[in-house]
Amino acid sequence: MRPLAAAGAVLCAVAVALSAYAAHAAAGPDQSRLQTAALFAFGHGLALAAFAPRAASRGMHAALFALLAGVLLFSGSLVAEALFGLRPRLAPFGGTLLIAGWLLFGAMLWKRGE
Repeated sequence: MRPLAAAGAVLCAVAVALSAYAAHAAAGPDQSRLQTAALFAFGHGLALAAFAPRAASRGMHAALFALLAGVLLFSGSLVAEALFGLRPRLAPFGGTLLIAGWLLFGAMLWKRGE
């Protein structure tokens, strides 16, 4: 699915920029939050870019959409906290979606026999 793969590539690019910002312009807890957000965005962006083109079933698509939504909520919440002082209230929902997405992805692979 091309849009998910493209979203993954964009996430990776944003993660690199976010990591650079964290390294050169942030300090203390905000630096750590931004680095964590960048790590999650890069890892899950790479997964989307790699797995989305091969996703053949609705279950696989649902798993990948859960990963995308989860990383946007989780990483986005950490970035909003570091840059704007907002409470990271959406991070737990994003983390839960990431866990659910990976579990569903694994179940779909198991079901396909891969």
